[in-house]
Amino acid sequence: MSSIRVFILGALSERGPMHGHQLRRLAEEEHLHLWTDITIGGLYGAIKRLAAEGLIAEERTERVGSYPHRKVWRITEAGARALSSLRLSGLREIVVKPDPFDLVLTRLDPDRLDDLPPAIEARIKALEAMLAEYEAHAGAVARYLTKAESLAMRHRIVRLQAEIAWHRELASGLPELIREERTRRNTHARRRDADAAGPAEGGAHRAT
Repeated sequence: MSSIRVFILGALSERGPMHGHQLRRLAEEEHLHLWTDITIGGLYGAIKRLAAEGLIAEERTERVGSYPHRKVWRITEAGARALSSLRLSGLREIVVKPDPFDLVLTRLDPDRLDDLPPAIEARIKALEAMLAEYEAHAGAVARYLTKAESLAMRHRIVRLQAEIAWHRELASGLPELIREERTRRNTHARRRDADAAGPAEGGAHRAT
């Protein structure tokens, strides 16, 4: 499900024809980069793709003062159908993306295990800073938000809180994790030494 498509098609459906700069300004006013995966700079490329697919069409061109001509876009019938499908998909799909951190946690550098506690502590502090900043922003704009927008921003806050709680659980389990990793490393080292010594010892017995 493409968030940027939902935004553009939804804006044109609800507000009528708009040019790219108006869509960009709307995205900035709604601070989409803070609570969605939409990048403001990606809007113009998405507009071109939607036009190429026939989901939006040029309504007219406008020029204000010395600014260049701007294409004003409208949603097409195909675009309205696509928007309906995207909205339904967005409500049905559950998106929980794998975090590369989890893979790295299971493939630690055995020579740098002592770096793990300060690294996790730094992650916790960074997450706490993100949460504080986001909560402050949510509080500042709360009176301008619809109920749906308020709940969407609350969703981000709850996710950050859960991430911090998990990191704290990880931090408390680090001593055991590090002991286990060192034991595992020593076991693997002994096995490698035994495997390396095995053929040589066999050869020595055959020589005698």
